[in-house]
Amino acid sequence: MKTKLLGVVGSLNSESLSRLAVRHVLEQAKASGAEVRVLDLRDHPLPMFDPDSREGKEVDHARQEVGWANAFLLGTPDYHGSMSGAMKNFLDYFWKEFAGKLFGYVCASHEKGLTPMDQMRTAVRQCYGWSTPYGVSVTGSDFDTASGKVIHERVKGRLDSLAYDLTTYGALLWAQFDADVRGGNRAAGFAAHHQPRK
Repeated sequence: MKTKLLGVVGSLNSESLSRLAVRHVLEQAKASGAEVRVLDLRDHPLPMFDPDSREGKEVDHARQEVGWANAFLLGTPDYHGSMSGAMKNFLDYFWKEFAGKLFGYVCASHEKGLTPMDQMRTAVRQCYGWSTPYGVSVTGSDFDTASGKVIHERVKGRLDSLAYDLTTYGALLWAQFDADVRGGNRAAGFAAHHQPRK
């Protein structure tokens, strides 16, 4: 099974550093054999989540992309020690669609981005998704902004590691989860909660 990795850009800034980081990871993941797509919330803005109304062109587009993916890379700026509103709004739209899938995190932050990444990790955990045990924080000095390329070697190494881990473990985790759901073994861990009731 091949990893289908969806990068979600949660920044509406036209010069977003988190967008550059997401693109770098996706490029490396593709080179490692993953299929990759990007959902940029600047280009595809979602309306404010309303539990009574989940329809619309952009909502349908996001739903299709999320349904396609079996692994995710979430990228956000650090806004007041939190993820962006656009990213939180995206996460609010989905639940079971995240179950059994692997998530990685990047954050543009001068404060290491630990709190925003922990918040995204908490949201994913509540949806029964897996998370990489680390995330990657980036700042402006890590990039050549003219080309968008990563110039800080240690940061590049971390982003490359994240691409490898999402590509490798994303396929493994999803293959097992999918087999447990399809197999109908109700003793098969948390996947049993996602099997259709007979």
